Amino acid sequence: MKPHWLFLSGALLLQAVPAVARTSTPTPPERFFKQPPGTDYYLANYSEYEAYLQKLATQSDRMKLVDIGKSAEGRSQWMAIVSSPANLAKLDEYRTIAEKLARAHGVDEAQARTLAAQGKAVVWIDAGMHATETVTSQGQIQVLYRMLTQSDPETMRMLDDCIILFAHDNPDGMELVANWYMRSADPKKREMATLPRLYQKYIGHDNNRDSFMAAMPETENVNRVLFRQWYPQIVYNQHQTGPEGMVVFVPPFRDPFNFNYDPIVMAQLNEVGFAMHSRLISEGKAGSGTRSAAPYSTWHNGMERSVAYFHNSIGLLTEIIGGPTPAKIPLVPSTQLPRGDEMMPIGPRDWHLQDSLDYQWTLDRAVIDYASRNRERLLFNIWKMGANSIEKGSRDSWTITPSKVDRLANAKALDEGRGPKKVDPGLYKTMLQAPAERDPRAYIIPADQRDMPTAIAFLNALIKNGVEVERADAPFQAGGKSYAAGSYIVRTDQAYRPHVIDMFEPQDHPHDTDFPGGPPKAPYDITGYTLAYQMGIGFDRLLDGLDQHFTPVPDLLAPPPGRIVGQGKAGWIVGHESNNSFILTNRLLKAGVRPAWLKQAVSADGEAMQAGAIWIPASAGAQKIVGDAVTELGLTAHALDAAPQGERIALKPLRIGLVDRYGGNIPTGWTRFLLEKFEFPFAPVYAKRLDAANLAKDYDVLLFADGALPPSGAWGTARAGKQPDVKDTPAEFVPMLGDLTDAKTVPAVADFARNGGAVVAIGNSARFIDLLGTPLKPALAREVEGAMKPLDTKSFFIPGSILRARVDNRQPLAYGLPDQVDMFFNRSQTFVTANATPYGQVSWFEGRDLLRSGWAVGQEKLAGTIAVADVDVGKGKLLVMGPEVAQRAQSYGTFKFLFNALLYGAADRK
Repeated sequence: MKPHWLFLSGALLLQAVPAVARTSTPTPPERFFKQPPGTDYYLANYSEYEAYLQKLATQSDRMKLVDIGKSAEGRSQWMAIVSSPANLAKLDEYRTIAEKLARAHGVDEAQARTLAAQGKAVVWIDAGMHATETVTSQGQIQVLYRMLTQSDPETMRMLDDCIILFAHDNPDGMELVANWYMRSADPKKREMATLPRLYQKYIGHDNNRDSFMAAMPETENVNRVLFRQWYPQIVYNQHQTGPEGMVVFVPPFRDPFNFNYDPIVMAQLNEVGFAMHSRLISEGKAGSGTRSAAPYSTWHNGMERSVAYFHNSIGLLTEIIGGPTPAKIPLVPSTQLPRGDEMMPIGPRDWHLQDSLDYQWTLDRAVIDYASRNRERLLFNIWKMGANSIEKGSRDSWTITPSKVDRLANAKALDEGRGPKKVDPGLYKTMLQAPAERDPRAYIIPADQRDMPTAIAFLNALIKNGVEVERADAPFQAGGKSYAAGSYIVRTDQAYRPHVIDMFEPQDHPHDTDFPGGPPKAPYDITGYTLAYQMGIGFDRLLDGLDQHFTPVPDLLAPPPGRIVGQGKAGWIVGHESNNSFILTNRLLKAGVRPAWLKQAVSADGEAMQAGAIWIPASAGAQKIVGDAVTELGLTAHALDAAPQGERIALKPLRIGLVDRYGGNIPTGWTRFLLEKFEFPFAPVYAKRLDAANLAKDYDVLLFADGALPPSGAWGTARAGKQPDVKDTPAEFVPMLGDLTDAKTVPAVADFARNGGAVVAIGNSARFIDLLGTPLKPALAREVEGAMKPLDTKSFFIPGSILRARVDNRQPLAYGLPDQVDMFFNRSQTFVTANATPYGQVSWFEGRDLLRSGWAVGQEKLAGTIAVADVDVGKGKLLVMGPEVAQRAQSYGTFKFLFNALLYGAADRK
């Protein structure tokens, strides 16, 4: 049977701009734009960039323009395919070669060498991921024009050897930032520091943390090109800004090195990186730094250039200084001495946008030149890495992790001689290759999930990343267990095995310090993100081979249809376990139907249902909504002859105020995305409205995401955002101006809560436990000179990891959850009471060994502390969640804490 990826190819190739008669001379940028891109105090916006691309597509036979999908705001995300006319005429052939080599299935070494000789190197070079990093978008305009018009021998060789995919990651952001910057007629007044909102509709800067989840449409579009269509051997993701006193950071990166991917990719990454440095230096362009010059590592899978490593592609990141407003390179003494990580220092000088664009041109050329000169080797090595992954997944294999090495290092030394410690060589087999610690050959996701629609969302995240997934159409047995039809299988004998392992297995981050015994060294991003854990997926690890054949999944999945059980006419009961049940609830409330939560466990048609099951009284309107939900949302509804007995919590239509700030708060943006996805009604609310009080007039629930309330004391330090004067602010953004303050905002919120409103506070916004005078206090804090501060990092440091938490699922905030969950924790706070009574406790940490994935220093300090609490405040509620239970739209396994809080906060709680 053909691997399922072969069926994807034709369906996924998006429509190119139709070919038209081309003129001989592409229009130079300076004759198309209002000013030449690269001019001081000028930014072209995306509409102008798009129009220029479309014009070039009609003029050059070196370029084909492709719409790869729509952005969050509905703009076309364009990709310019640049190569020689002869190559463009055979794009399908070269794309097929790239796909066969990258997937590696059924291709032996001799065939791989033949295909590598026939193929073209594929290089992705993007722009605009972070829209305020304007060098990349403006520079791409110049780079494209030069590649389409220059005919020097080097350019012609590059075009013959390579297919270059020039793409834009964030059309909406380029439009917003450029228009905002250019709004002032006086060039000297132009700035982008006072942007009114996030430059990606929902998540702003976090659009480069979405790669393995692909929740945003732009990320899904990019991943489709990278891992399901074109399979580039090099993925170059361009950013700003460079290190102080330098011009640009260029790979290689500092450690830690993620141990899941093939080392070939790192070896080639180092080659390309030094080729980039070498070209800059040979052209007299000083000021490039590498490794220790910046904090970038290769650990986290969520970024565009880093997700490439888990797909056997070379992921590049550069960070360059500059922008449309001229600046100066400062004199930083520590950057002035040449060293291995900064080979050609630069002195202080004035710096202009065109200076940065000149560097960008050199860097792009260096990457394309490397691809050209190493074309066959790049193509062969991407096959080799894929073949390595298939081979590893087909036999017993082991991954050596930091904790295993630590275990080995604690063994008895052979001698006390000079040099590093040496231990018994036999321990390699017993400690590093123990039979029970083999890597899985496959993962099985059984059909009897607590929340099958969420399992489907997890599988779709894998599929968006090019992972091969299979479905069982009949019952089968594996590993001594029986599995029902409808179960899914993810094998590890596939080219993207590193990504599969990284999504299912715990991350084991090394204990990273600058010196032995020193404080932990902060990671570049988070350290533990195992997606199967975050999403609460039930799965089995198969350590032995799986001989059965299953049906390949050809594309993204829909939840398997649910069903209506029984013929009763009184109403329906739906379990609370599926996150999709909240979509059903919100649709019912919108239609005027009043469902309720049952406070006791019940049995329906012989099926035991835990507390929180949803009772839906029969009505014509409810019947259609329930019937549609069963099909669309994958829910099971039990039709009963009589309403169930016992206490209920009556749900009411929601009036949610989602607290935000001028300029936008990224966790609030993620939360907004989830509210829309799960169909919660809400309205954004800003400081002015909160300070005006009388909040109950408009809201039943106020939702403060992490960072929405400025942190203070034990909760961290606030970053002051910059806001424009009212007179310089367009009218639509004026209501957003202002800051939340303890002096003015908190009394209004406290009055709202004490008179019956509900406040939901996540992350450092949970400092409402102090501000509203509750019995709770922060657990992970100490008094320093009369003020409470977070614990020092040497004694407690959990920088984005997954921990195991206990849950009391008899309480409304925890309805539908199991009694233990994997909870994401990122330098968060937890709660205790003065007398050690677990006041309001809904979820808590128990024991001293809590880490499931990532890195934790001092995790024992969490023992007995509260993570989620339900606190009475007068007639109202404060519902607090110290950890980020909805982080980056990934932690489906703990969404229910938030979703329950919103509905419970507005419910009849008497």
